[in-house]
Amino acid sequence: MIEHELVVAVAAPLLVLAKPVAMMLWGLPEWIRRLTGAAMASGASRALWRALTAPAVATSLHGLAIWLWHYPPLFDAAVTDVLMHRLQHLSFLGTAVLFWWALIWRAGRGAAAWHQFVTMLHTSILGALIALVPTVLYRVQTQYALEWGMTPLEDQQLAGIIMWVPGGIIYAGAALWFLKTWIRDASKEETDADHVPVA
Repeated sequence: MIEHELVVAVAAPLLVLAKPVAMMLWGLPEWIRRLTGAAMASGASRALWRALTAPAVATSLHGLAIWLWHYPPLFDAAVTDVLMHRLQHLSFLGTAVLFWWALIWRAGRGAAAWHQFVTMLHTSILGALIALVPTVLYRVQTQYALEWGMTPLEDQQLAGIIMWVPGGIIYAGAALWFLKTWIRDASKEETDADHVPVA
């Protein structure tokens, strides 16, 4: 769970803030760089990117990926099958990048705060369900819990609490930052409007 939180709530926003695509392209051979650049500049690619980074779409895709991969059979399959594990992490990172890009670079600050709040709410509910359910849901994931001095249920409860509390704090902190900037910008606009000279 710590790994998943680092992917969706730490690595993804840092990647979005860094905007590393141009620098990464320069590390590729020239012919690949040109092909990739041309593909990214095409109208279809731009339209697809705009559609996927619409705030409501990105928030929904990110939420769907989180909930689907926590369905116990899928989650346990990702532990035992390397391809499933890679798909899980790719979907977590990919949808998280879309989510953070939409909120940082596309959404208004008030809307971004709302989407962060919704994400905090549903991931906290999922974390609480995982932490408070009285039976072990993830049998494969928790099979080595005894080696860490915990029962499988305690291992699962700890994972749920990590998703619920630290994960929720990151989304809540981001929501508060978006709210702060929204209020600050609104105050600045109001102050600027008050100082407009009257002809």
